[in-house]
Amino acid sequence: MNALTGAAIFVVQSLVSFYLIIVLLRFVLQLVKANFYNPLSQFAVRATHPLLKPIRRVVPSLFGLDMSSLLLAVIIQALLMAFVMQLTYGTIFDVPHLLTWALIGILSLFLKIFWVAMIIMVIVSWIAPGTQNPAAELAYQISEPVLAPFRRIIPSLGGMDISSIFAFLAIQVVQSYFMPQLAGWVQMPEVLWRMI
Repeated sequence: MNALTGAAIFVVQSLVSFYLIIVLLRFVLQLVKANFYNPLSQFAVRATHPLLKPIRRVVPSLFGLDMSSLLLAVIIQALLMAFVMQLTYGTIFDVPHLLTWALIGILSLFLKIFWVAMIIMVIVSWIAPGTQNPAAELAYQISEPVLAPFRRIIPSLGGMDISSIFAFLAIQVVQSYFMPQLAGWVQMPEVLWRMI
């Protein structure tokens, strides 16, 4: 891969990944029933509405989940991977492989969203507990469903909540050990694995 190809992949991947995060964030915000009136929630809705509007006419919600956002995320991820494969190897591979790899990419991005939300929540709880910042509010709403099972198992130690440490460890174990195994099992090319 020459420098121009590498630069093109980097630029396109960065821009598309940013939008992909917004699409997945919209799905996650509905999943955790976050505050819809939060300015960041409103930004996610406005940014994704043009592409989601036609999909929503065809794809209904399922069990209260915004399946159209999830489908859009998989399509965007698959198109990005097809672009990278075309520039890197001169081939796109078949659609079933691309969709499988895209689902793995989406799962990895989900883990990263929860990871970042928990980091923001932990930092804000140390620096400015009780703050009403919109980002801190969303981080709390996103990370709370992940932390709740750990809080039920791990008792508070003298008023100090260490459940986030175990949640971080669980996400890291899945991301570092199970995700590479899954990627290897479905024969995901290394160039795609490195981008997720």
